[in-house]
Amino acid sequence: MAMTQRQALDLWRCALTAYVRSDESDMTARQQAVLMTVALTPGPHTVRGLSGHLNIAKPAVTRALDVLERNDLIKRIPDENDLRSVHIERTTKGMDWLRAFGGQIQAAEAGEIGEDQASELGRAVA
Repeated sequence: MAMTQRQALDLWRCALTAYVRSDESDMTARQQAVLMTVALTPGPHTVRGLSGHLNIAKPAVTRALDVLERNDLIKRIPDENDLRSVHIERTTKGMDWLRAFGGQIQAAEAGEIGEDQASELGRAVA
């Protein structure tokens, strides 16, 4: 049976609460969307392509990528065929973050985390 909007939002809230209670620095929704797009959709990824895919301005994508790169969640690779272009790739640390966040969503769906357990799970995943 499909989830109601309320159930979906509550599931997301529980997972997000576990994440923000962890010791990790918070990622913005835009940074999460960029990371998930790079990691979960076929590449190669460029600033222009991410901008078009997410329908946000290129400078906004660049700012998100700057933070993600500083945190070693993505890496920029110069395009060998066009030195003006840069490809964006996920890193192992980026994939680890996504797996952990996906695990938080699964735990919330299974009822394994709620308000009181979100704090412990967030610290365990961090």
